[in-house]
Amino acid sequence: MKKNHIKFGLLILCTLAFTLFTSCNKQSAEKAKEIDLSIYEKGDYFISPQELKSLLGSENLILLDCNNPKIYAKEHIKGAIGIGFHAFSEKVGKPGDPGWGTIKSKEELIKKLISLGIDNEKIVVLYSDLFKGPGADGRAAWQLRLAGMNNVKILHGGSTYWKELGYEMTKDITMKPNPSSSITLKDYDKSFMITKDELFENLDKKIVVDVRTKKEFDGSQNAGEPRGGHIKGAKHLVWTDLLNKNGTLKTPKEIEEIMGKMGISKKDDFTLY
Repeated sequence: MKKNHIKFGLLILCTLAFTLFTSCNKQSAEKAKEIDLSIYEKGDYFISPQELKSLLGSENLILLDCNNPKIYAKEHIKGAIGIGFHAFSEKVGKPGDPGWGTIKSKEELIKKLISLGIDNEKIVVLYSDLFKGPGADGRAAWQLRLAGMNNVKILHGGSTYWKELGYEMTKDITMKPNPSSSITLKDYDKSFMITKDELFENLDKKIVVDVRTKKEFDGSQNAGEPRGGHIKGAKHLVWTDLLNKNGTLKTPKEIEEIMGKMGISKKDDFTLY
């Protein structure tokens, strides 16, 4: 009987020690991974995982998952609404057709946003698994920002960093959002984009950077491109090269060094695609 008591006591001690060990590790990991987003010139475009975690469950938060629906079904952040890759884009016809993939008209975008419960007051946070997709959260945030929505943010590090911090993922189905009463959008800010015609007319004057994979740059059409290859004269930089392995942004200095090796500085006017 005494031996059994000793064994039971040791079991409790080991369990407590393991719990404390993992708890301390988790807390120290979270503290160690906190990143000051103000070091970035547009740091307000992002929200830290810690800040998002504190907002989960709030009626003031609209959380949008921009992953492939299969990835969303497998796991997502609690309360997130799955919107896929092209929620705010025109998709009439097929890739390569005029207008395909461009931002919806202002009227259609308003309808879409209202259906998702979005207005001008709530915080809208977008995220994706940055290494299992095309970074669709960045595209969606860009589209909403050019429509004048400053209440839109991207989760820094996406779901990769979220999970590294030990934060919960779930398969629970999120209830369909209640439509918002209204939303007001500004006329699209054209300084955020360039048309194909404008780029073609200025090819010899513009710096163009192809941020797709090397295979796509070299001609692969596996991602659905209507034509293989790249724009004549385009430089190549895979967009994930600007990220750390956990999905967080490299430091401003590191990004400047990467761009500098390509002959591009912050003062240059360049176009990404």
